[in-house]
Amino acid sequence: QDLPSGAYCMRLRSGAHHDTIPFFVLAALGDAQADLCVVIPTFTYVIYGNHARNDFQADDWHLRASCSEGAYLHNPAEHVEHYGASTYNLHKDGSGICHCTHRRPLLTLKSGFRSITEPGSGVRHFQADTHLLAWLFAQEIAFEVVTDHDLHHEGADCILPYRAVMTCTHPEYHTKESLDALCGYRDKGGRLLYLGGNGFYWRVAVHAEMPGAIEIRRGEGGIRAWASSPGEYYNAFDGQYGGLWRRNGRPPQELAGVGFSAQGLFEGSHYKLCAGVRENERVSWMLEGIDGDVIGNFGLCGGGAAGFELDRADVSLGTPEHAVVLASSEGHSANFVAVFEELLTHVTTCVPGVEPSQLVHADIVFFETRHGGAVFSVGSITFCGSLLVDGGNNNVSVLLRNVLTQFLDPATFYRYGAPARDQYNSFPDDEGRAIGRALIRTPKPIHPGENEYSSFRFLSVDHN
Repeated sequence: QDLPSGAYCMRLRSGAHHDTIPFFVLAALGDAQADLCVVIPTFTYVIYGNHARNDFQADDWHLRASCSEGAYLHNPAEHVEHYGASTYNLHKDGSGICHCTHRRPLLTLKSGFRSITEPGSGVRHFQADTHLLAWLFAQEIAFEVVTDHDLHHEGADCILPYRAVMTCTHPEYHTKESLDALCGYRDKGGRLLYLGGNGFYWRVAVHAEMPGAIEIRRGEGGIRAWASSPGEYYNAFDGQYGGLWRRNGRPPQELAGVGFSAQGLFEGSHYKLCAGVRENERVSWMLEGIDGDVIGNFGLCGGGAAGFELDRADVSLGTPEHAVVLASSEGHSANFVAVFEELLTHVTTCVPGVEPSQLVHADIVFFETRHGGAVFSVGSITFCGSLLVDGGNNNVSVLLRNVLTQFLDPATFYRYGAPARDQYNSFPDDEGRAIGRALIRTPKPIHPGENEYSSFRFLSVDHN
């Protein structure tokens, strides 16, 4: 009750053995003690919980773990019979595991657990997210936390008191309620920082009467560990069409301006600033103290800030037309490929005239929102792994510090393209009167479960 909001671990000891159990403390609803909130992606943690990787090699993994101070020495691939597997694994009959829970020991949540043995830290999810939390502590930036579960149950109310809200490295799985909470926060003037990749990708459902139980259906497209069979595309827990949020009419670009575009091995490259951004007053302030055009050619995760899973901007999928692409990644190896949902054939994509290889990049995107809010997205899972390099004295750290300083400032963001007298209210107001730039719905194909949402485009209107 007296602990400040944050991420904690309970250490358990028995003789020469010890274990740690992470847990998260929230502020009382409506009693925020900081201006910044970090959303802990607990749905994603649970969905991946006890992932027994099919490329697990015991000797190699144990060698790396035993040579690293503080590394966790147990792997779920060796304990499936005791603790169960994840929804990235299969049942013995070859069907995909579609139900999971956090109400069991989750070895993948242990401090020091390494998911993979490729170059770099090999950490993902909770362990990788601690890079961001450690950076916030080092920068002496006060913050509190909420979890996906809280967004689902309490909605936007649990984050509305905060001036800025940031995600961690991989907020991949969301329910309708948790996604609605983030959209509601943004649309009421909140400042959202999406600091990961492959976010807001899969739709999940929680059981109404069985606390902790989560369901995932992997139907009709997407990068996935298994495919749902025909007739199994709908969730049993809530009766709704599962699968990708994109196929449910809510591409990630509609929330954060970027969405999943490419995936490779656990390796990273760098971003390069786009032409003209230093002269663009809407974003030039982000680059104060940064020399050169290359950002993040270093990192604890994969060796670069732009790596592993990459998100890009796409107006046709919901990126606002007034969004600014600050930088795009380049120099990715041949191990990276465009995601399946972007492919029409092996040589053509859903983007006319664009080849699959041209979709292999991450975009850093910024745009202002209604009521003085804004969104900043980095489009890469490995971005936060670069924050602590050289003790935080690097251009990734400077960039995020600049953005966060402005996002925590009470001053309202100007609406790009709106006359000065309407710069703070350049969307239709609550009664639907056109103010500043009109919000126009555009038609799109309807898929089961898609009727609630539409893409948007912006048209200037005459105030006179």
